[in-house]
Amino acid sequence: MMKHEVLSSLGTAALFAVVGILAFGLAFLLMQKLTPFSIRKEIETDQNVALAIVVAAIILGLAHIIAHAVS
Repeated sequence: MMKHEVLSSLGTAALFAVVGILAFGLAFLLMQKLTPFSIRKEIETDQNVALAIVVAAIILGLAHIIAHAVS
């Protein structure tokens, strides 16, 4: 009985991880589509540190929201 509970918990955790990653990916794609410029070009080529900090803050905020929604 104990082995079945562990496998069930692992399956549930894996499912929530996949759902969370998909939600995060969709939110990130939406962010890229809503900006009128290329985020990648601004950060990599133009070395726009301020934009990199804003994108990092958005990523952390989304991750925090998704983690709480999944748990």
